[in-house]
Amino acid sequence: MSDKDTTHFGFKEVKKDAKAGMVADVFHSVAARYDLMNDLMSGGIHRIWKRFTIELSGVRKGNAVLDIAGGTGDLAARFAELVGSEGRVVLADINASMLQVGRDKLLDTGRLGNIEFVQADAQFLPFPDDSFDCVTIAFGLRNVTDKDLALRSILRVLKPGGRLLVLEFSKPENELLSQAYDTYSFRILPFMGRLVANDSDSYQYLAESIRKHPDQETLLDMIEDAGFAQCQFHNMTGGIVALHRGVKP
Repeated sequence: MSDKDTTHFGFKEVKKDAKAGMVADVFHSVAARYDLMNDLMSGGIHRIWKRFTIELSGVRKGNAVLDIAGGTGDLAARFAELVGSEGRVVLADINASMLQVGRDKLLDTGRLGNIEFVQADAQFLPFPDDSFDCVTIAFGLRNVTDKDLALRSILRVLKPGGRLLVLEFSKPENELLSQAYDTYSFRILPFMGRLVANDSDSYQYLAESIRKHPDQETLLDMIEDAGFAQCQFHNMTGGIVALHRGVKP
């Protein structure tokens, strides 16, 4: 196989057309315990990362928001409150299991009024051009086979002046922190996955996928190359997580 035919699945090299199915299997496996594992893995800090994302989104009443890889609906729930009855929030996820968990969670909390659920691939978004004021993708871009294609797809569906926010694990700024993070990711994380979700392999993949994801500067360049303007990023928790932002010209 040539390099053009393959991509990474964690540290493994796989055929490009096989990756989506392999990622789907991971999230089918982890969906039911996803929120619990997020809290355990991050000590609840993921809620602060998401809150900062919402603050930088600039979302206000009447806006249309697309939350890609929206999973269990943390961002969508808050955006629904911000846009109000005049606005629209679309929670999109390629994985049916994650989408079902998100729908059930939001239904239980009575937040379905202005939220739509769409099973969609970030690379081929099924929406008209210039549809959304803001598009977010939190902890999902690293699982996309062709990230450049996804970024161009997002640009297409954003309105001129619309904002993209990518919240994703990244590269720690400090070498000591990086070493400690590696130890945590490859020893403790799979153990927690086995203990809590009875699935160490999926969490091993998640740790590996983070290491294969572009670092802060590389992702910034990719967003600019896709056609976004005013691109910037903010490191959080020492660079373990970064929030990238770009605007459609």
